[in-house]
Amino acid sequence: MRMRIFKMKPTPKKILLMFIDILILISAYSLGLLLRFDFVYSGIPKEYLVGHGKIMVFLVTVTIIVFYYCKLYHSLWSLASVTDLRRIVEAYILLIPFYVLEIFILGIPMPTSYYLMGYVLSFCMVTGVRFSYRILRSYEAYHKNVIKEKAEGGKQERIMIIGAGAAGQVILKELLSGGQLHTQVCCVIDDNHAKIGKVLEGIPIVGDRYDIIRMAEKYQITRIIYAIPNTTTQNRKDILHICKETGCRLQALPGIYQMINGEVSISQLRSVDIQDLLGREQICVNNDEILHTISGKTVLVTGGGGSIGSELCRQIAKANPKKLIIFDIYENNAYEIQQELKKKFPKLHLVTLIGSVRNTNRIHSVMNQYKPDVVFHAAAHKHVPLMEDSPNEAIKNNVIGTYKTAQAAAEAGVKKFVLISTDKAVNPTNIMGASKRLCEMVVQMMNRRTGTEFVAVRFGNVLGSNGSVIPLFKKQIAEGGPVTVTDKRIIRYFMTIPEAVSLVLQASYYARGGEIYVLDMGEPVSIDEMARNLIRLSGYTPDVDIKIEYTGLRPGEKLYEELLMDEEGLTETENKLIYVGKPLKMDDEFFIERLEALDEASRRESEDIKRIVAELVPTYRYKEDSSRTDAMHRNNENAEGTGVVNRDKQEYFDEMKVQKNGNENFTGIAYDA
Repeated sequence: MRMRIFKMKPTPKKILLMFIDILILISAYSLGLLLRFDFVYSGIPKEYLVGHGKIMVFLVTVTIIVFYYCKLYHSLWSLASVTDLRRIVEAYILLIPFYVLEIFILGIPMPTSYYLMGYVLSFCMVTGVRFSYRILRSYEAYHKNVIKEKAEGGKQERIMIIGAGAAGQVILKELLSGGQLHTQVCCVIDDNHAKIGKVLEGIPIVGDRYDIIRMAEKYQITRIIYAIPNTTTQNRKDILHICKETGCRLQALPGIYQMINGEVSISQLRSVDIQDLLGREQICVNNDEILHTISGKTVLVTGGGGSIGSELCRQIAKANPKKLIIFDIYENNAYEIQQELKKKFPKLHLVTLIGSVRNTNRIHSVMNQYKPDVVFHAAAHKHVPLMEDSPNEAIKNNVIGTYKTAQAAAEAGVKKFVLISTDKAVNPTNIMGASKRLCEMVVQMMNRRTGTEFVAVRFGNVLGSNGSVIPLFKKQIAEGGPVTVTDKRIIRYFMTIPEAVSLVLQASYYARGGEIYVLDMGEPVSIDEMARNLIRLSGYTPDVDIKIEYTGLRPGEKLYEELLMDEEGLTETENKLIYVGKPLKMDDEFFIERLEALDEASRRESEDIKRIVAELVPTYRYKEDSSRTDAMHRNNENAEGTGVVNRDKQEYFDEMKVQKNGNENFTGIAYDA
């Protein structure tokens, strides 16, 4: 106790509270003495008055010390609760032996009723003062709400809270204490039937999840707060699916860690997002073990300023690498992640470089100067419709850029090279997907020809990444619509950015060379239903408040992405949700020559670039000349899986009509400044 006293920091607020308690103690025991003599002051013996004064000095000193020890000066009076009442009771129980000891030490004869009435009165007054502050704050908040409601025509936000547990109680207290004006908490929902019919902080618990829609109508709810941080993903999804049918605005606590950190408050609430409704558990990867393999190594991330690249940098920075190199063509993106990492990891040896993977001299210079141990290649053009309009740029940046980066990495002695790929590389119908399939073929070819371990990581659409559909939908909803969906039947696989990065890191850990890793992403999601859910989560009604327009499939866009698990040769890894495809055979020398021709054609801005790509990737279907591609595929149906056909090389180049533009010294992949 003595140590607590010495550590006490007397703030103005604590001093004020102590002064109030001193007045309460003096008043309570003085009133007890008056009660003993029927409020006749002249009837009180003089020795009792003298004794009362001496006793007060002792009682006040001891009581203030015990109150501080029991943390009665540490709580917020505006949120006084059963916990605070329990602390007051504990303090008064602890005071009993001190009061008894005082009688024997001071030896002052006082009536027994004096002690009893003073003890009871002080307890009631101490408790009353603390709870009266909360009552006054609540009344003040209610009064302000009434005034504001009248000023704004009677409109008021009516709230339903999902969850009558600890988190829900904290949120409810803050709302009731005036934390937010112009709101009224109307009811609480909880699946524990033992709680239904009871009250939480004066608010009725009116039913379980199956009563949400009915109670939302009954109480005219406009806002629902989901306050269950520690439940399963499926349970959360089921409840939120019911909530979105009410048309109310939805908010939720981020997760159970908020409870652990004691951070539950109104400020921690966030709008319910579409990822809350995906309906599967977060992919869990033992990144501690994986990141341990990166510790002490030099790591290079190309495209390090992008959505995936920047998250890779964040995760890698936690692993205490010897050096982290961010390489990106976009200086603003690179600068943002550089400043973020400098602030979060001041001891990190960070190098930020600007450059293009298409620039042969630049990428070779970087590799030779820094000699990275691991390279994560995330630099790429990925926007499907834009690449359909600029197909040569997709080839220059994605295919040739990957080849140049892979060559530079191998020559510099890089141990592992991880390519970021996409599910659109499976039976591609657009040039972006076809270019990423070629990138996969490049790394598999390089793995066979060099000492570097090359691996590709393939995943689906990433929620919240640059250019993804979710930010577009949110922007359209914020502008009042319409929300544009290409086709009502279109479906996609989705994953979060942390899941995507976990897969990339897992692949770097498993990689033995030449594999393509893919993720089981659960069931595909309807884009139309996703758009409608987002509209509902925003508090609007689809096709009523926010219109949905169907614009038709864009060039190169599929109605659905093939199930990655159907691809030949996929087997499970130790992580049951991650699969690996074995390297496929192909004529590496012939493939390199075809890459050189493809590079030449893209630099000439060939209008025939899609047909040329289809020669390398027979599974690629492009709209302009699909009949010819189909015929060629039938002729080559016996070719091995990658589509690299062992035809006569001269026949191939004659058909391609590759022109060297007068450059007789052309020998390989060209330099691109």
